[in-house]
Amino acid sequence: MSVYEAIRTRRDVRAEFTGEPVDDATLWRILEAAHRAPSVGNSQPWDFVVVRDPSTLRKFADHVADKRIEFRTALPPERAATFEPIKIEGIVESGTGIVVSYDHGRGGPQVLGRATVPETGVYSAVLAIQNLWLAATAEGIGVGWVSFYDPAFLTDLVALPAGIHPVAWLCIGPVHAFQQIPDLERFGWRSGRPLHDAVHHETYRA
Repeated sequence: MSVYEAIRTRRDVRAEFTGEPVDDATLWRILEAAHRAPSVGNSQPWDFVVVRDPSTLRKFADHVADKRIEFRTALPPERAATFEPIKIEGIVESGTGIVVSYDHGRGGPQVLGRATVPETGVYSAVLAIQNLWLAATAEGIGVGWVSFYDPAFLTDLVALPAGIHPVAWLCIGPVHAFQQIPDLERFGWRSGRPLHDAVHHETYRA
């Protein structure tokens, strides 16, 4: 699969996991791709916590379910009705979670390129996630990014040390198939915008 095919095929996977775990060799290739991501000052500020203990997966899934209810309750009735059938996670079904964390202290006190834009450290961790996601797609492995959680809860759950912050919980595992249309479009939550609406020349103009 070319990188362009992987970009087109990639989906945020929720309901399509087969239930089989991703094998160790494939997982390692995917993590290696993530670790090859560009990073500000070559700081590589990420770490990957691989979670497969069923009790931990269930504990996190229960926490996410509570956060889903909180979000749904806060929505206007018509948006709550649209949101209701949307599955937001495949934590238990995937069989493997990867917690991507960020260490602002990685690389020492002078990280080349981060002095005026400190967020570039977190951006680097997100680039690692993108590498991981595209590599997984090329392997026929699904990835789902879970963001309905309290960061302090996840920090405690996987025992992140002080100063290490969670960026993402990624569900990862083999899939039956990748959806052709993203879930949020299929369920009517939000459609994508065309490229020509996002491209500006020389200055940002309406």
